[in-house]
Amino acid sequence: MPPVSASKAKREAKKAAKAAGGDEDKPKKTAASRAASKAGSKAGSKASSVAGDSTPPEIEIADDSATSVAGLADVSKLTLQEDKHGLSDRVTTGVLASLVSSRDCKIDSASLVFHGRVLLGDTTIELNFGRRYGLLGENGCGKSTLLKSIAKREYPVPDHIDVYLLNEPADPTSLGALEYVVKEAENEMKRLDSLAEEILEKDGPESPILEDLYERMEQMDPSTFATRASLILTGLGFNPSTMNKMTKDMSGGWRMRVALAKALFVKPSLLLLDDPTAHLDLEACVWLEEYLKKWDRTLVLVSHSQDFLNGVCTNMIDMRMNKLIYYGGNYDSYVKTRAENETNQMKQYHKQQEEIAHIKKFIASAGTYANLVRQAKSRQKILDKMEADGLIEKVQPDKVFTFRFADVEKLPPPVLSFDDITFSYSGEAKDNLYQGLDLGVDMDSRVALVGPNGVGKSTLLRIMTGKLNPQGGRVSRHTHLKLGLYSQHSAEQLDLTKSALDFCRDRFREKSQDYQYWRQQLGRYGLTGEAQTALMGTLSEGQRSRVVFALLAIEGPNMLLLDEPTNGLDIPTIDSLADAIKEFSGGVVVVSHDFRLLDKIAKDILVCEDKTVRRWNGSIAEYKNHLRKKMIAAGAV
Repeated sequence: MPPVSASKAKREAKKAAKAAGGDEDKPKKTAASRAASKAGSKAGSKASSVAGDSTPPEIEIADDSATSVAGLADVSKLTLQEDKHGLSDRVTTGVLASLVSSRDCKIDSASLVFHGRVLLGDTTIELNFGRRYGLLGENGCGKSTLLKSIAKREYPVPDHIDVYLLNEPADPTSLGALEYVVKEAENEMKRLDSLAEEILEKDGPESPILEDLYERMEQMDPSTFATRASLILTGLGFNPSTMNKMTKDMSGGWRMRVALAKALFVKPSLLLLDDPTAHLDLEACVWLEEYLKKWDRTLVLVSHSQDFLNGVCTNMIDMRMNKLIYYGGNYDSYVKTRAENETNQMKQYHKQQEEIAHIKKFIASAGTYANLVRQAKSRQKILDKMEADGLIEKVQPDKVFTFRFADVEKLPPPVLSFDDITFSYSGEAKDNLYQGLDLGVDMDSRVALVGPNGVGKSTLLRIMTGKLNPQGGRVSRHTHLKLGLYSQHSAEQLDLTKSALDFCRDRFREKSQDYQYWRQQLGRYGLTGEAQTALMGTLSEGQRSRVVFALLAIEGPNMLLLDEPTNGLDIPTIDSLADAIKEFSGGVVVVSHDFRLLDKIAKDILVCEDKTVRRWNGSIAEYKNHLRKKMIAAGAV
């Protein structure tokens, strides 16, 4: 890079030429002059905030120079979008209300309609730079749809705010994971450089947006791309071998990790993460939590892990009753504040209802006496004004579904046992996932399998079911044992062109053809109303998971094997699932990245590593701390 003094001389010459009216031969802004332009940008922006500030007095300006430029964007937008299934449309409206050069984004009068259903109506989307938001809401309320609408700019998000939504895996290519992330970072550098050119041509070197762009480009530093990308991929569970594996040869879960690595490395102004831990093991979840704690741009996160939300978020957004309600603090703070607010609201509600009842009683008893009639009319005016101003609403509690698995026949031990099991997919000893494994599961077992991805946790479940056979050793199952497997891919077995009601009725014709019977079965698992008759392709992932749980319960297994059962489920449903597992009269083996679920249900924590399984003598919280300390010691976070 040339000396700053040379770049500064170029910038001063350009400014002089512009002042003289010579715009034809504008020098091209390159990486060589970023530092000088950054300094000039700061000076120009400070001067503009002192001289001639035309910002409306009611607008509060943040103290950074990027938001010190006056003027609100009077931008409104209405967008109609067909969804990927081509089943219906998505309609959004909104008015941009934030400062045109601000890194914050505020959209008033925001609405969202999906498949004819109003998800949001006349609410505000407000995302402030540097905040990390957790987006909450029950399954099917529209969290994922809202993120898609923001990412596709169906709302008037300012052009200078780049948005990245993580909801799809990386493309299947001939590039390795590391090469893919580096290539995407190089593309982002080109995009930023091109954008800087456009802004420089349009607004000149004093544009405050340029300062942020040049700062980002300097932080990215192409000379360290490979090193820093490999650190992120390592944190997400890649090793030197898988880091060079072509993305087209990876499973969807591993390609999701590559996409997440790209998002973290590129570091957009507004990052939208839709359940980013869904394809991660516990170790990668801990790493991601530690990484996002330091995220200094704007983050909106949908997660159903209370533990993860507590560790990452600075603010919470509650998406309910067609509104977005904002809270400061993490998830625990949200729960406390919301409970206090609702307690106060109910006190005010009851007080107002008593006052209304008292007024109505007086009016009814006024009779025909002139002075009482006058008072009654006066009281009626008070009542009319209260109604016109809006009455205090009664707090509507969250829907809580308390489903349960049917009681099953108790089987005497041994119910399921492994004796000296050896297994590899290739059949070669050098590729063994397990060697000399002994394990037993009975009707009162509550076993949690933990360990990094790739060690064979899901494989172990498939060996239990008999879908995979070991090369050595013996698997013993009770003759009356009926296993029920919930796989993280179970929802793929659903016919998305049918409704849940028709799908269940068709699959279990021998049980009943009565629609009311199947409505009740699905209702037990939280799928109610229109969600039962809507095409399953229009349902959220969590709603489809409820259908799978209903199917699993109908089959009546006496041992449950649950592989990532919380993916897509909202927090109240996860709590209900935990209660159902605790009350189940059969055995349970679960693989999950949800620390809170494991804390509530696990009696035995088994760590899968080094081709065997060993018992963890401690709680799941202690295991999480163990992983965190190991990462810190290794310099991974």
